[in-house]
Amino acid sequence: MKQKPAAADFELPTEPIQARRFRKTRTAQSVALNEDYVELIADLLASSGEARPTDVARRLGVSHATAIKTIARLKREGLATGRPYRGVFLTDEGRRLATRVRTRHRLVVDVLRAMGVPAEAAEADAEGIEHHVSETTLKAFAEFLRSRAGPGL
Repeated sequence: MKQKPAAADFELPTEPIQARRFRKTRTAQSVALNEDYVELIADLLASSGEARPTDVARRLGVSHATAIKTIARLKREGLATGRPYRGVFLTDEGRRLATRVRTRHRLVVDVLRAMGVPAEAAEADAEGIEHHVSETTLKAFAEFLRSRAGPGL
């Protein structure tokens, strides 16, 4: 019969280690949020020619104040610009990020679909996965899809 491990066998990480882990998680969440906003702004600009904070808030299911605050951060980080009474626009850097995020999203969705995941679930799951998958894994995903497509691709 196995003995239960003693409480001393489960040590909590030291404060600096734990703080570093939480900081890394918060940073990842912040990056994912920026990516979602930039991708949505690019989509709104492509489909309707404008991206108003009200539309961003509605599409993301957040308050107008939250959208304004995040858009302000995108502006500070050089990803977006604003024009009075004209909404939000992406900088060159913001457009490049939106393209990378969209490409990564499509790749994750395509892999999930190739595995038999229904389209709606694949789209929803890709929203979380796409922000946390490594470049190494993305390359493996692309190779997997190429191998399934056969020669000539």
